[in-house]
Amino acid sequence: MSRALKPITAAGGVLVLAASLTACGGAAADPNAKVVTVYSADGLKGEGGDGWYDRVFKDFEKQTGIKVEYVEGGSGEIVQRAVREKSNAQADVLVTLPPFIQQADAKGLLGSYAPKGSDKVAASGRSADGTWTAVVNNYAGFIYNKKELKTAPTTWEQLLDGSFRDKVQYSTPGVAGDGTAVLIKAIHDFGGEDAALDYLKKLQANNVGPSSSTSKLAPKVDKGEIHVANGDVQMNYAQSRSMPNLGIWFPAKRGAKPTTFPLPYAAGLVKNAPHEGNAKKLLDHLLGAAAQRQVSEIGGGFPARTDIEATDANARALAEIMKGVQVFHPDWKDIDENLDAYIDGWKSATGS
Repeated sequence: MSRALKPITAAGGVLVLAASLTACGGAAADPNAKVVTVYSADGLKGEGGDGWYDRVFKDFEKQTGIKVEYVEGGSGEIVQRAVREKSNAQADVLVTLPPFIQQADAKGLLGSYAPKGSDKVAASGRSADGTWTAVVNNYAGFIYNKKELKTAPTTWEQLLDGSFRDKVQYSTPGVAGDGTAVLIKAIHDFGGEDAALDYLKKLQANNVGPSSSTSKLAPKVDKGEIHVANGDVQMNYAQSRSMPNLGIWFPAKRGAKPTTFPLPYAAGLVKNAPHEGNAKKLLDHLLGAAAQRQVSEIGGGFPARTDIEATDANARALAEIMKGVQVFHPDWKDIDENLDAYIDGWKSATGS
């Protein structure tokens, strides 16, 4: 998921674009200030102020008096910003998708803190040394226009058909978390990097072109400007409330079953965070039982805590979407170590 970085101040549930953020300036921050700065990949804040972040930040501010200052960007983009600020950290909490949360950890951007409730998160959804933990579970996916396409596509190979010329688009691997997920899923589904890159090279004939923003692809699909795009289940399900033509599907290699893999929003305490105490309180809040129950009810996602059983209408609809889809688990260590090579291979194969 990706968007140009933009600072937002959350005040009383009303989101106001801020010209600047005190916490994002070059001067040393007041460690006693009642503020916490979050750098996050997009998808959890609603366009109309009705997303999971909107609710939990508002509740957190009401309960603690600590104002949340929010900066949104692409999954890789926010990590790079934190890298540039490493000697003078401006963020307190970093939230991004795999493999970028592992990348942030490897670059020494995260401090060690296991939030309350993190022991209820599956081992695959948190680091062994307590530097990050999933706060919202999610899965990689694709979307299609239900009005233009009477039935959902089922295979990768279908997207090579001439009827999809200039009607397919996916976000940029290495920049957007969901775009990187396309590459990871293709490597899995086609049985290796070479076969996946060969396919993506062929897909270029129908591909509109790179997009730094996954979230901006959904409106294009809903309007019929393109017919198929990548995304993720949580974000696209939330978007479908106001975009009635969106359908979610999972590509399969011809003759195989549809697949996906976990793509959680993972949060970590920034090392040398200017407001460390406030950051820990926010991380505790995000994994609190109340906030976790709201993940599906409000955010259209999956609770990160295994002891929270969501039974609301959204949870039931999400379970139906996932029915029959095989979930695999990438080797994130391998992907973290070889991501640059994978991205270079994709660029070479597609001419991007």
